[in-house]
Amino acid sequence: MTTSQKNSSEPKKNNSLLELVFNIIIPSIILMKFSSPEYLGSVNGLIVALAFPVGYAIYDFIKVKSLNYISLLGFISTLLTGGIALFELNVEWLAIKEAAIPAIIGIIVLISGFWGKPLLAKLLLNNLVFKIDDIYDALEKAENTNTFKQKMSKANLVLALTFVFSSVMNYVLAKWIVTSPAGTTEFNEQLGQMTLISYPVIVIPSLIMMFGILFYVVKIITKLTGMKFDEMLNAN
Repeated sequence: MTTSQKNSSEPKKNNSLLELVFNIIIPSIILMKFSSPEYLGSVNGLIVALAFPVGYAIYDFIKVKSLNYISLLGFISTLLTGGIALFELNVEWLAIKEAAIPAIIGIIVLISGFWGKPLLAKLLLNNLVFKIDDIYDALEKAENTNTFKQKMSKANLVLALTFVFSSVMNYVLAKWIVTSPAGTTEFNEQLGQMTLISYPVIVIPSLIMMFGILFYVVKIITKLTGMKFDEMLNAN
């Protein structure tokens, strides 16, 4: 296989900076600074702000040409937020919605562990990063396959708990910040503040926990297989 063929067969990676700009920064600025009557107004400001994460989700789908389930949940979350605001529902629904998305992911992760097919293994152990066949061959030779599966189940449970953390923090943050009635300028401003604050308060701690889980998984693999870290990486 030629280099060009390899490049064309590899899935395109998401741009984390663009995700941050279109999903967090721009919508927050619009909601907090341009939703007042002298600018866009509460309804138009909300529509314009939500258009950025929705537009980015569509762009990402077209670029990657495959369904990203995390992006899909983000897309649904954005539409639900817009629906709550435009139909002027009780703000309690916003807190419930903010908690529901990570809770659903956490439940899916938890169930996958009970089925004996931890979602963690699919997320972390893939052929793009690791030499999966070599790892499982080494585990089998060392007669540590069952031990590895048990360790992965525990790590998968910890992953589910990180989503529980996100769910609780999302609910607390929404209840604490967004107190104005939906459909008002104040609601938009508070929604923008919540979106902006959620990144350092929720997203970054969650990422730190996930990196900790990844470190644990790699440590377990090296211990049970005897392989060095660079030996398990797929450099091709």
